[in-house]
Amino acid sequence: MKTFNVPTREEVSANNQVLFDNLKKGIGKVPNLYATMAHSENALGTYLALQGAKTSLKPKEKEVVNLVVSQVNECEYCLAAHTYIGKLNGFSDEQIIEIRKGGASFDPKLNAIATLVKSAVENNGKPEAALVDQFFDAGYTTENLVDIVVLIGDKMITNYLHGITNVPVDFPPAPALS
Repeated sequence: MKTFNVPTREEVSANNQVLFDNLKKGIGKVPNLYATMAHSENALGTYLALQGAKTSLKPKEKEVVNLVVSQVNECEYCLAAHTYIGKLNGFSDEQIIEIRKGGASFDPKLNAIATLVKSAVENNGKPEAALVDQFFDAGYTTENLVDIVVLIGDKMITNYLHGITNVPVDFPPAPALS
């Protein structure tokens, strides 16, 4: 299989150089997977706009979706990144492992998201009907559901990009599930 390089700032277009500079200012580095998007003139900017778009979801809710989707898709890169981000958002190591397995017994609302997302991704967008009902019974809205679907799409983009390019993971590795 072709080997994909992680482009440096000097190897990308002027537009992508600006995005690299903004990422470096904002988060301290340009993650390898973002840099890989800069092989395209437009993909990195498009993705950053999607990722930064307004949502009805709280940061912890977003991380539940990110962790579950990345686990179902077995994306080593995204699991590492979102384990790191999950900790920044206050999840413990044990909670992150549980979320990755598709549940969150420590929080009924987050559990409703985790179980719904796991079922949706495993079943190609057709989750078990009872899990959709459970999601709404937990107090979520149709707006929240739509925002979750958009976030699933966001995470599928990065999961697939890493699955195809296999660029080096530049976050601490996520622990293996037992």
